[in-house]
Amino acid sequence: MKLKYNKEDREKYSEAIDRMQEGLDSMIDLYNEAEDDEEFIQYDEEVIAAIKQAKESFGDEFINQKINTIVKEVLSLMQGGQTPDKDK
Repeated sequence: MKLKYNKEDREKYSEAIDRMQEGLDSMIDLYNEAEDDEEFIQYDEEVIAAIKQAKESFGDEFINQKINTIVKEVLSLMQGGQTPDKDK
């Protein structure tokens, strides 16, 4: 079975194919530019469970901020320096 279509239909199909190709090119660009996610810290299972519980109780943003503050403080102590007060 052959499809038959007029000039207007051909133009619509051609435009649709062009848009699909542009979308595919964009997806390929995103894939090629993507970087591997690097895990900086490997938490113990019990720590992960505690973080999940804390996030359920206090919310993601609050717990993320607190953990970041604690990590900054620990790293600062290891380097013999201090973190800015605004991060506390």
